Amino acid sequence: MLFQIAWRNIWRSKLRSMIVIGSVLLGVWALTFLMSFNRSLINGYIDDAIRYQTSHIQIHLPEFVEDREVAFLLPDGEKLFESLKEEETTAAISLRTSLSGMIKSPRAAQGITITGVMPSYEKEITRLDEKILEGTFLDGSKRNQIMVSQKLAEKLKLKLRKKVQLQFQDVNGEFTGATFRVVGIYKTGNTVFDLSNILVNRKDLNRLLGKKDASHEIALLLKDKQQLDVVKQKITADHPNLLIEDYKEISPDVKLYEQQIGVSLAIFGTIFMLALIFGIINTMLMAVLERNREIGMLMAVGMNKLRVFGMIVMETLLLGMIGAPIGLFLGFLTVSYFGEHGINLGAFAEGAERFGIQTVIKTDLDTNVYLIIMFGVLITALIASIYPSFKAIKLKPVEAIRKI
Repeated sequence: MLFQIAWRNIWRSKLRSMIVIGSVLLGVWALTFLMSFNRSLINGYIDDAIRYQTSHIQIHLPEFVEDREVAFLLPDGEKLFESLKEEETTAAISLRTSLSGMIKSPRAAQGITITGVMPSYEKEITRLDEKILEGTFLDGSKRNQIMVSQKLAEKLKLKLRKKVQLQFQDVNGEFTGATFRVVGIYKTGNTVFDLSNILVNRKDLNRLLGKKDASHEIALLLKDKQQLDVVKQKITADHPNLLIEDYKEISPDVKLYEQQIGVSLAIFGTIFMLALIFGIINTMLMAVLERNREIGMLMAVGMNKLRVFGMIVMETLLLGMIGAPIGLFLGFLTVSYFGEHGINLGAFAEGAERFGIQTVIKTDLDTNVYLIIMFGVLITALIASIYPSFKAIKLKPVEAIRKI
């Protein structure tokens, strides 16, 4: 009976009810989209940082991380690489030779990180072969191939098939160098990475270093990121003399961004709930004041205060339960659409790339977030109904009936 009365009451003033439903609907839709956009923006930054810079796990000699000296090579790096490659938890792995050096073109020169890679394995880690604008990925068919970013090519005035000079120290501390030919120009969208890294074949770099099996780094991607701590502990236990770091330790800003996902979602949700509470309170209080005489009559003929309180609460909850599912459905459609087609931030590309932010954001939102939003709307509607309901039960039937 109370449900039927509440249901009929909300449609007695269709305009007022539609305003409340509309505000809930639009608020839920906007909240869903903003949450998905923010989450996808942060996840895109984290994924790119893991893909291009940190991997899930990196293995070095402790001294190498401190000084970045060429001589601090991984002991039995190739043997460890082969061992980890066979682990079931491994999704992709790469063995690298990494050192600091100088890259020179006829027009300019700058300091750079030179990374010697095994092309077939490196593709699985970074997927740089998907980011190539001109040329091809390293293939090892010819000696001294090099890949540079579009940003670096522009700075050094380089083009495809042009030659550059690399200079660096070998394992004996002697300066050496060689001429390399550009076979590929790529663009990751991360300006910091693009301007500070070049890729060459590991075998070419090792030949110049004077040590065929030289390696400084093993980069590891896992099939399941949830196994990160377990895998890290196992490798650390098996190789206590090596430095085993996960991406959170290598790049604290990535860890910070990861923690900010939950915080940012909570902030968006709190702002929305507060706005919704005041909106509903205002509308339902207006409804109660307009129906003073009606509510007084109901109380005069025997409806107790608890039932009056429950009637107002039920009306408020019904308004929220109508608007929220529609808003969630529209939000789901919006998130799905932009998840497939993406949101192009090309107009802000230069600024976005400086901070490692993707220029095309594909939205995504976990199913549990939709459920949390729905639950939050119901709680918000319940809280918002309390004050108007108390206002209604404080009415004195005799005075209320006499009001015009």
